Amino acid sequence: MTDILWIDPVAHADFSGDIQDILQSAGRPNTNVDVTALDRGPHHVEYHYYESLVTPDVLHKVKRAENEGYDATVIGCFYDLALEEAREVSDTMPIAAPAEATTHLATTLGDSFSVVVGRQKWVPQMRGRVRKYGFGDHLASFRTADLGVLDFQSEPETTERRLREAATAAVEEDNAEVVILGCTAEYGFYEDLQSDLGVPVLDAVTAPFKFAELLADLATFGWTQSKAGGYESPPLSEISNWGIEDDYENADVWTQGDDA
Repeated sequence: MTDILWIDPVAHADFSGDIQDILQSAGRPNTNVDVTALDRGPHHVEYHYYESLVTPDVLHKVKRAENEGYDATVIGCFYDLALEEAREVSDTMPIAAPAEATTHLATTLGDSFSVVVGRQKWVPQMRGRVRKYGFGDHLASFRTADLGVLDFQSEPETTERRLREAATAAVEEDNAEVVILGCTAEYGFYEDLQSDLGVPVLDAVTAPFKFAELLADLATFGWTQSKAGGYESPPLSEISNWGIEDDYENADVWTQGDDA
């Protein structure tokens, strides 16, 4: 059995049931998936400030997931929020995230891709991610639907129309061979768009989950994040010297496992 945790880095569970159903349907017969949200904080992370607020809780959920025996974890935000930090705090458990998974996959399915996002606000950070992953030369465009994260599922007819308009423009005007839906809240639309556009349309929920299944398999060969450089884990002995046990609510995540 492969156990995967999906972390929605927001303080509401409005999408959790839908995502649970999607992932359970998409998973292999021997894959179990749990979906969790945060207990506090903002309801979306469209702003850098909001990202900063939720990052500690996300990282402690990641570490706790490893302590509890999960085989892989997905951080469900297309900013790939705290991905590097999560790989640092996890000793061997693989971490997946939507932007990395979809862009890697897109470059195997076509020579160019476009990302359909909610608002222009998101584009600079996401473009930086694409470049970081080395796919800047494959990026045809970003197209916006002019919708916020919380709008996608509350107005599905409007969402479908705007995603279609943006994706069509990406294919017909920007010559995108693959379209990526650049927000996990854009779930439920890729199949119809893909059928109508005639190109792969990658869903930001399903793709990183399937990537996580692969990473969990690869970890059985010892192929997980290297600790020889950038993902070197912080030493538990150093953290314990801070004296956080009595006054830090997440101190318990550092009481298990071996010192890296």
